[in-house]
Amino acid sequence: MAEATPTDAAPSEPQARHVVYCGVCTLPPEYCEFGGTAKKCKEWLEQNHPEMHEKLYSEEAIIASLSTLSVDAQKRAEKDSKKKEAKAAAAEAREAEAKKEAMVYIKRVERNKRKYVTAVSGLEAHGMDLKKVAKEFGKKFATGSSVTKTASGGEEIVVQGDNSDDIFDWVVDVGGVPDENVECIEDKKKKSAG
Repeated sequence: MAEATPTDAAPSEPQARHVVYCGVCTLPPEYCEFGGTAKKCKEWLEQNHPEMHEKLYSEEAIIASLSTLSVDAQKRAEKDSKKKEAKAAAAEAREAEAKKEAMVYIKRVERNKRKYVTAVSGLEAHGMDLKKVAKEFGKKFATGSSVTKTASGGEEIVVQGDNSDDIFDWVVDVGGVPDENVECIEDKKKKSAG
């Protein structure tokens, strides 16, 4: 009887596959066209995995995939792709316009005689994560900082102390918000009639 060598036998365990996921839509690159961000996905793939981009989006690959479709299906596919690109471009333009018009309000509120808190609202419209920004403010200004709900249903960052000028500088420099979109408001506590 001949003994079986380890090279003759098939591997008993399945081999793991390395799957690349898109950094934009988190789908595999083959399925990015079904997400709403196909243009951004294509740019990401070209930048991070050029060999896979060449395999999926080269002229030969596109011609080969279109040759399997009927003439009517090719026309529909072309029409759908143009419609999706136009829709994505319009959404991108709307988002940029909303970001351009969004205001950030920095409000200094008097608590007691000489104690102040600074409330910052409107940062989420500029794509900032409020919890991360609140933590950054707490570290930068060495004070307490938290995200709180407002009466109108939105959220704002409340920082202990009068840091309105420093927060204005941070929002413009680090946050990338144009200074004409940042407004500082002084809010005095009303004195009770007595």
